[in-house]
Amino acid sequence: MIEVTLAIGVAAFCLIAVMGLIPVAIKIQQASVQQTKANAIMSQIASDLLADVQLPPGQASKAQGNWSNLHGHWAQVATPDLLYFTNDAKQTGSVNQGSAPSDAVFRAIITYMLPPTTTTSLASIQVTWPASVDPTIAAPAGSVQTLISVNR
Repeated sequence: MIEVTLAIGVAAFCLIAVMGLIPVAIKIQQASVQQTKANAIMSQIASDLLADVQLPPGQASKAQGNWSNLHGHWAQVATPDLLYFTNDAKQTGSVNQGSAPSDAVFRAIITYMLPPTTTTSLASIQVTWPASVDPTIAAPAGSVQTLISVNR
């Protein structure tokens, strides 16, 4: 009986330790999901910028979606573009909207670097979450960032 009691005590001690790790594992898993979605948004923005090719006069841009006519925009704007995205990585609100829409989870800031020209530009894409937190004022819960060369 003593041996059984000791075995149950050791098993209970091990189970308590494992149960204590569950909240930490759930928090790490949720952060991983958010980072994966943010990387998908960043990839979508990079694809849209790269798809905006310079075409011969008279032809429409081949870019799709909300940014169907990007050509020239990145060359004319020296200020960062601000975009908001839902939890499903769908763009919500308008470009450079003042405050985050109610359904926004992610905030994307596209900063055009190396004074943009008509032939090339370097863009910094930063995606942060939650969208309601301005990364210039307070630290967001998470963020991802990349640089992309937009060659024309």
